[in-house]
Amino acid sequence: MKQLFLAVCASLLVCVSAVAQSSGKPGNWQSLFNGKNFSGWETYLDKPYAKDSPDRKTPPLGLNNDPNHVFSAVTVDGKPALRISGETFGGINTLAEFENYHLRLEFKWGTQKWPPKLDRPRDSGLLYHSVGPHGTPMLWMESFELQVQEGDCGDYWGVMNVLADITARKNEKGAYVYQPRADLVTFQDKTPVGRSCLKNPDSEKPSGEWNVLELYCFGDTCLHVMNGKVNLVLTHTRHLVNGQTVPLTKGKIQLQSEGAEVFYRNIQVQNISVLPPELLQQ
Repeated sequence: MKQLFLAVCASLLVCVSAVAQSSGKPGNWQSLFNGKNFSGWETYLDKPYAKDSPDRKTPPLGLNNDPNHVFSAVTVDGKPALRISGETFGGINTLAEFENYHLRLEFKWGTQKWPPKLDRPRDSGLLYHSVGPHGTPMLWMESFELQVQEGDCGDYWGVMNVLADITARKNEKGAYVYQPRADLVTFQDKTPVGRSCLKNPDSEKPSGEWNVLELYCFGDTCLHVMNGKVNLVLTHTRHLVNGQTVPLTKGKIQLQSEGAEVFYRNIQVQNISVLPPELLQQ
């Protein structure tokens, strides 16, 4: 924990000036989903999956083109929710960018699954600090991912040319796992370390139950929190721009469509001026 605490403190010293630039007042919740339509959001979809006759020349469905209603506003358990069917890979993202914030939402899995992931865990994802164009080689905008996948909620994935430092150790299978007292490891795609780190602990509820997912981002430090428990901390969030490494501390929020039905509700964000000390001590 001492190693992580010192790393977080160093990151916070760098971002003091960013606090004054943060829009909105700390403590005021803003709802991002009105429960009726996608005002304030846009969608982007890849081409539909075709196993037997994949055509690489087929263009993606693209921006705000959703003929099969992959994204819809529905009522679940008596409350409005965002349904993502998962039928076509893609995402829905905010039009606004966010910096120095606490994002809170609830999600639960539906029952539908789609090829090519019929025999795999249900999958989605929360992508944050999203910048740049849609339709990258990884499909989604460049970003940091808080994994939303059965049994893996809270894992970290780097989308495109992003870097982050995480205190982690390898497990018996050779995969990096978040450990608060471990040494800092830099995660980046196309390096020996790679772009992914497993969460710790696992605090997801059984499939079909609502989970509370929270993300705290302040300066260049981000906390993944699942049902009240911190299960991964990123520090020194940054990305490559024209071959140079520069900080990446703000951006849009994306929710993935990735082969499984999932529901999101109570999507809210508030500005913060500090990371909660009680979470840093977990």
